[in-house]
Amino acid sequence: MLKLKQNTPRWLVVLLDLIIHLSALAFAYLIRFDLKADFSLIQSEWEILSRSLWFFILVKLLVFYAFQIQKGLVRYTSTEDLKRIFLAELSCTIIFLLGGLVRYHHMDGFFLFPMSVLVMEFLASVFFVVGGRFIIKLLYLESMKDTGNQESVIIYGAGVSGLITKRTLEKDTRNNQIAAAFIDDNEKLQGTRIEGIRVYSTRQLSKLQKELQAKTLIVAIQVPDVEKMQKVIDEAMTLKLTIQKVPNPKSWINGEFSSRQLKKIRIEDLLGREIIDLKNNQLSTEISTSTILVSGAAGSIGSGLVQQIAQFNPKNIILLDQAESPLYDLQFELNQHFSDLKFEVVIGDICNQERMQKLFQTFKPDIVFHAAAYKHVPMMELNPAEAVQTNVKGTKILADLSLAFGAKKFIMISTDKAVNPTNVMGASKRIAEMYVQKLNEQHITQFITTRFGNVLGSNGSVIPLFQKQIENGGPVTVTDDRITRFFMTIPEACKLVLEAATMGRGGEIFVFEMGQSVKIADLAKKMIQLSGLEIGKDIELIFTGLRPGEKLYEELLANEENTIPTHHQKILIAKTRTESDEQMKHIQTLVDLCIHQDNTAIVTQMKHIVPEFISNNSEYQKLDK
Repeated sequence: MLKLKQNTPRWLVVLLDLIIHLSALAFAYLIRFDLKADFSLIQSEWEILSRSLWFFILVKLLVFYAFQIQKGLVRYTSTEDLKRIFLAELSCTIIFLLGGLVRYHHMDGFFLFPMSVLVMEFLASVFFVVGGRFIIKLLYLESMKDTGNQESVIIYGAGVSGLITKRTLEKDTRNNQIAAAFIDDNEKLQGTRIEGIRVYSTRQLSKLQKELQAKTLIVAIQVPDVEKMQKVIDEAMTLKLTIQKVPNPKSWINGEFSSRQLKKIRIEDLLGREIIDLKNNQLSTEISTSTILVSGAAGSIGSGLVQQIAQFNPKNIILLDQAESPLYDLQFELNQHFSDLKFEVVIGDICNQERMQKLFQTFKPDIVFHAAAYKHVPMMELNPAEAVQTNVKGTKILADLSLAFGAKKFIMISTDKAVNPTNVMGASKRIAEMYVQKLNEQHITQFITTRFGNVLGSNGSVIPLFQKQIENGGPVTVTDDRITRFFMTIPEACKLVLEAATMGRGGEIFVFEMGQSVKIADLAKKMIQLSGLEIGKDIELIFTGLRPGEKLYEELLANEENTIPTHHQKILIAKTRTESDEQMKHIQTLVDLCIHQDNTAIVTQMKHIVPEFISNNSEYQKLDK
């Protein structure tokens, strides 16, 4: 096929446009005379037209030059070019009409062109000029396509995003993929055609893959039904299809989607749930009029909270963390995306009483979100003194200062590992929960606790670990084939924290509905499959045994607890036992023990404060009665 790869000279574009316009004018006259004009009629019309033809050519050249029609690359003709062509043709017609009136009234009594010819010429010119450009564009696209090596692609989602994906694949000359079929869950769309491509049911994926020899499935649904999408992707993985997804339109370059932006689908996309939309007027009012302190602001949950809070434009946000580089990254991101946001960056350790005292004196926060904590179970099992120092003493310092400086609310981020703890980390978080609940009895600051499970993609979570192991060629390690965990996304967790903070009146432990628990082994297998690898052939999956303090199954509520529903279906209130004043003395004793770094004494005291703390697979099992 002819290769249309060189730029067409501008003079040739101008000449071709002029020929098209003269042809359109001739066509308009032929239509006017119904293709039956005799020689004498043609001669008389030519006598009138010949005096106007030079004006016709001059106007077309000047107007097209003014609209810069000839400067557009014909093979890349876009809707913007079509708009300019239409306006240029309309301008020409208006000029001819005005010129005709001038000639009729002030010259020889004839119009430049009959009115019917003007209308016909306008329509024909638009059609011929636009049509010519599209023919050249189609020829160019076809010439650039390697038809001998095209790969059929199935697009999941026949909506706007799916249509844009189809068009993007077609116009990308360096991409050999071609949209061969749509699949969609919407029964109304099934059996129809969209720009020549048929829409099938998702149940026909296996049959389509065999018929089309497709190797790729592109997920082109921006807000999918996660359950339905999981079924489609599970089948696609069984068929060994490469699974890609169309990114969020916000990430499109200059509002345009390129096939190079297609990304392999991630395990987070399969475990995510329905998007939560925060439209709470009370939340907006409360945050916009407050100074907010976020401890652990550079961490996964802390930075997620900051991003959510920033959207409500608070009076001030204090970003507190001891991690310098992540805090710098957060500062940079906020400056980029929230240029009007007022915030302060504070590097400091929550266990430093003097530093925290100065912070509260300087900024006097109205609302404190306490997300700073040590969270890795095996690490804290080896370092109980540090677990207590940060998770208990650090929480105590911030909670006491919130009370002393009259903060309206203190929201503590806890974990499902605090329920019937089997490890030092979980027990330290449970003790912190107990302390802030007891402080709530003073009715000055509202102390609220939020408790949820694992967060997808958070620092140190299992998914980044599996990803790194897969990239390194394996093996992928899972502690036990039976182990399960609850998961939610960072945005979902942070939005629920804000919602709970608004509805809380103090003393509550809010428990988030985490959905179904996920087998970690199944998670690892899916991640390996999504990477295009085969277990046992390309990469090994091995089981290493439970780590110290690790549970097989996580819980969100202790046995003696029950729950009360709230107005939000994903948030429940856990009813827990009331703590005595004596317990507060025991907690202070625990904090004091950290000075001596005696791990056995520290864990013994923790078990005394939290009787349900029974160690599992740990050296501290010997301390259990």
